[in-house]
Amino acid sequence: MVGEKKWVPYALLGPWVVGFLLFKLYPFISSFIMSLFQTRGRNSTFVGFDNFQLLFDSSSYVGEQFMNSLKVTFIYVFFTVPLILIVSLLIAYVLAKRIKGVGFFRTAFYMPTVLGANIAIIILWRYIFEYNGLINQGLELIGISPVSWLGTPGGAMGSIVALRVWQFGSTMLIFLNALKNVPESLYEAATIDGAGKTRQFLSITIPMITPIILFNAVMRLVETFQVFTGPMLITNGGPEDSTRVLNMLIYEIAFAGGDLNLGSAMSWILFLIIMLFTLLIFRSSKYWVHYSD
Repeated sequence: MVGEKKWVPYALLGPWVVGFLLFKLYPFISSFIMSLFQTRGRNSTFVGFDNFQLLFDSSSYVGEQFMNSLKVTFIYVFFTVPLILIVSLLIAYVLAKRIKGVGFFRTAFYMPTVLGANIAIIILWRYIFEYNGLINQGLELIGISPVSWLGTPGGAMGSIVALRVWQFGSTMLIFLNALKNVPESLYEAATIDGAGKTRQFLSITIPMITPIILFNAVMRLVETFQVFTGPMLITNGGPEDSTRVLNMLIYEIAFAGGDLNLGSAMSWILFLIIMLFTLLIFRSSKYWVHYSD
């Protein structure tokens, strides 16, 4: 068209580009540069990769704390991501059926995702798991002695894992949409062949939605590695540093402790770990993800 305003799309993209450069790319590059320096007062000294080496030196206090936080983070991710995928898929599979009041149940199961990021809900969650909290009060009613959920490493880890798994709503909705796109003719053919519900789920449903499983796995993996609020407010890293995830240590070192150089090095290691696991999932996807023609 004559006189077409070709600059309009670029003008619309402008605010996003500026925001990306200022608030994403610049901090990203700056943090790496900071990780190569050591600051004492107003003086900064280039130390290369010494900060990274210090973090993997188990004989130093910082290295010991870092390795512990790394282990805790891996444990948290190892339990949380599979549980979210399994719970959300099973709930979505049930809600995909034509049952009475399904709209209400879909909304009810999604609500924790909306409320989960609320600080008040997290504090309430802590109250539920405290020694005199709601769970132990319920146990006492049926004659079971109270359990120190937040006083033991296993119980504390279980409480923060449960908080994240409870917020499965968004993952469930994505699975629900994928399940609705599985052709009914496949289930009808399987029923004629005598396949039961379990066989249909394993042989038809799962293979047909593997691209969505891949998407949800990657998204939940990236998100879970960056957990902070739950462990910070529920357990504060305790007991015995059993829930001090890597993001908590980064906060304590970089902001509470004022060592932005070491905190930047930790952040970059976390970034590389997330990138490595994401690449491994994508590389493995050729063996288990099936795309329809």
